[in-house]
Amino acid sequence: MKRTSPFFALWGWPIAMGVLTATGLLTALVSDTWGDWWSWLGLGVPVAVMGWFSWRRPAAASPHAQTPSDRAARRPAPVDH
Repeated sequence: MKRTSPFFALWGWPIAMGVLTATGLLTALVSDTWGDWWSWLGLGVPVAVMGWFSWRRPAAASPHAQTPSDRAARRPAPVDH
């Protein structure tokens, strides 16, 4: 069984999105007809992926997750000397 390298496990998708964006930009500058379609796809997919992950909310919060109000409630009261 082949193991995935830690580099590609971390950077695989960001590199793929960067290549897709770069080819979309380059194609939009130098090509016509089919290039128009590719540029829309190459620039639209990364935007759609970013939108999906920014608006997606987890179904249930992790038991260890803390909100700023939780942290403020657990902060010890200041001591006057």
